[in-house]
Amino acid sequence: MNTRKPAVPATGVIPAQPGPRDAPDATDTTDVPDTTDAPDAATAVVPGAGPTGRSAAERHTVRLRGTTAPDDADGPARYAPEWLRLRESADAAARAHDLLDPLRIRLTNLPRRAGGLVVHDVGCGTGSMGRWLAPLLDGPQHWVLHDRDPYLLHFAAVAAPRTAADGSRVTVETRRGDLARLTPDALTGAALVTASALLDVLTTEEAGLLAAACAAAGCPALLSLSVAGRVDLTPAHPLDAEITEAFNDHQRRAGMLGPDAVDAAAEAFAGHGATVLAHPSPWRLGPDEAALTAQWLRGWVGAAVEQRPELRARAARYLDERLAACAAGELRVVVHHTDLLALCRPTGGAS
Repeated sequence: MNTRKPAVPATGVIPAQPGPRDAPDATDTTDVPDTTDAPDAATAVVPGAGPTGRSAAERHTVRLRGTTAPDDADGPARYAPEWLRLRESADAAARAHDLLDPLRIRLTNLPRRAGGLVVHDVGCGTGSMGRWLAPLLDGPQHWVLHDRDPYLLHFAAVAAPRTAADGSRVTVETRRGDLARLTPDALTGAALVTASALLDVLTTEEAGLLAAACAAAGCPALLSLSVAGRVDLTPAHPLDAEITEAFNDHQRRAGMLGPDAVDAAAEAFAGHGATVLAHPSPWRLGPDEAALTAQWLRGWVGAAVEQRPELRARAARYLDERLAACAAGELRVVVHHTDLLALCRPTGGAS
């Protein structure tokens, strides 16, 4: 293999070519052959955009229960980098900037550390949260990127931002493992915990564990892009409401919180004395986002049909109509999400 190290993208974007799927070290940035295994965009649902057929026990990019078994840890990724790359610009446009000022105030009031702010990004995927947030915060930062998939960690490390808003240095490290190990001890010294599109795939118990760990460590949590259970499509269609309802039921399978996630997490954090702020963060998809809209539609309808197989015939016709409208630039979609900022009471853990 060519051992030349590639240059880190100056703008902090996901590289066009994927890293090694079997890389034992997620921070290894050696060159790889120019090959991909991306699904056929015309027919397939990119993993992460819709059902993948994996069991409920494997649903998390970062697992919460127990120790990850070797065969599960090395299994296929729950979220394809192709999907995460496709949605990144829509995520960035949707994230709630109104939560940044209260976050900055809290971070400014934390005791200064020699190495700057330590941020733990849970279920980081390809690192989009860090690429968005690190350049918006002042001062040196050290990001600890957590994920169970070394392939995604490779992307996150290679494409991580290098400078903060004021030009200070940003450094990263990757940690492969499950969220059960994100204990208060693991968060000692943390200034912030972040996550994207994570709360809705947790159970009430798991959200409680996350809230307890952050509260015990005394660090705030910025948890973005949780599904809100509402979708607005223009023009409207008689089947919109039924597909939405079936999708929401699918999101709640196996005890997952789905569209109830923000309320459950807010209650969990408030129970530990945190001040909780929530703000809408909707995707607004038009003709310029047609590729994302098409993949989202396939996944959205596919999940609804998986939940209610009796919808299959009608949903197939519905999907064909919606995809045709999308391709013609005639479809507008608002996918509602919510961002949550939990300002936990400071403790010695952040000092």
